[in-house]
Amino acid sequence: MITKKHVSLLLSLLILGSLILAACAPAEQPTAPPPEVVIETVEVQVPVEIEPYPEGTELKILQWSHFVPQYDVWFDPFAKDWGKANNVAVTVDHIALGELPASLTAAIDAGAGPSLVEMVFAPPQFIEGLQDLTDLNLQAQELFGEQAETSKMSSYLPATGTYYGFSPGWVPDPANYDRTMWTTVGYPTGPSSYADLLDGGKKIKDQLGVPLGLGMSPELDSRLAMRNVIWSFGGSVQDENECVVINSPETLEAVQYVSELYNSAMTEEVFAWTPASNNQGLIAGELSYILNSISAYRSLQDIDAEAADNIGFGPALTGPRGDQYASAHVWSVYVIPKYVKGPELEAAKNFLLHLTANYNQAVFNAKLYNFPAFKSTVPELDGWLTQDPFGSRPADKLLVLNSAWDTVTWLGFPGPANPAIGEVFGTNIIVTMMAEAARGEKTPEQAIADAETQINAIFAKWRDAGLVGCK
Repeated sequence: MITKKHVSLLLSLLILGSLILAACAPAEQPTAPPPEVVIETVEVQVPVEIEPYPEGTELKILQWSHFVPQYDVWFDPFAKDWGKANNVAVTVDHIALGELPASLTAAIDAGAGPSLVEMVFAPPQFIEGLQDLTDLNLQAQELFGEQAETSKMSSYLPATGTYYGFSPGWVPDPANYDRTMWTTVGYPTGPSSYADLLDGGKKIKDQLGVPLGLGMSPELDSRLAMRNVIWSFGGSVQDENECVVINSPETLEAVQYVSELYNSAMTEEVFAWTPASNNQGLIAGELSYILNSISAYRSLQDIDAEAADNIGFGPALTGPRGDQYASAHVWSVYVIPKYVKGPELEAAKNFLLHLTANYNQAVFNAKLYNFPAFKSTVPELDGWLTQDPFGSRPADKLLVLNSAWDTVTWLGFPGPANPAIGEVFGTNIIVTMMAEAARGEKTPEQAIADAETQINAIFAKWRDAGLVGCK
């Protein structure tokens, strides 16, 4: 069974990771009001009759302060209007990302607190204190159709056969590149493969003196970038059955590639990056290529529209055998603590159905930062990406984000985002492995073997707790 020691360790890791992630948010800038686009609010037609909520029913929502401020401006009255229509007193509190894990832990320990908590990473380590939301997920799939695997696998735990969360949306993590620099070396639309990245990145550094930026430090963007390389070279931390497979020829090839890329096209600054470093470097013209969401670009549009025009977006890069994968940047995963019961529990579930049915409003007010977990809920998305309502030049600059549907992964891919994967992510084992090989501190083979030893120990611990498979 899971122990307090396990929870304490993962909580510390999550808090650290979330604090780091919070730094990804660009400095808040004055934002123009969104275009005058009317998006109809849809009433969810559920297949069962629901009794009116009794007087005094409350719904308390706790979630992060969105990187795109307009999202919060929209969400709060949206939630409260649903409450008024359904005899539910709705309150919404926004806190920093770094405070979410501790707040959820405190609420579970106290047996009282928010009805709904929105997490930005899969939180399976809290499963013993959370409501089983299998019924809600199955109902949503019946109402809205197929759910994106990246959201499903970030809220479902095969070891228990249950959904511990509900994910109505996720965030793409495209390539961000300097269009002028890449055009100069023959790649006007940026690199499309890891071979292109090495070739063009080396030319830009040699000819223009500007490195590219895939981090190898203990922070979010580095963790995701290094996993992207491994996946696209055919490797992974675990397989679909939750067995550790990190020590493979494919991982070795990926580590060797990253070492060559570092020595040809990067600088040692990538070993000490914070999450804001790659954004700052791209905006300042000091980096030619990074991986990130579009939030920094949206802020840059308000600060310097011309500079924003020079930022291009690209799809996941293709590996040597045609594999093409990239992680989501973050996920919206709502959880309901076990102390929430009765009408409050039903109200929480039905509000999530209402939010999902109207996720076109969420995507629009996030300025296309959020993507839906259920494509059917945002039929306008293709049109918005083709003709960005928020002023991208060219207007279809963000259309490349559509490629993320076919290439997006999740933590733990091709297996689930289980507690062991969360701990491996939080302890920076993969970025450390890459950095040690790139610096020449260890051979690639030794760096992988040492990482495998650490990963096996973590998986064994969580298997003993009954929350990871491959026994």
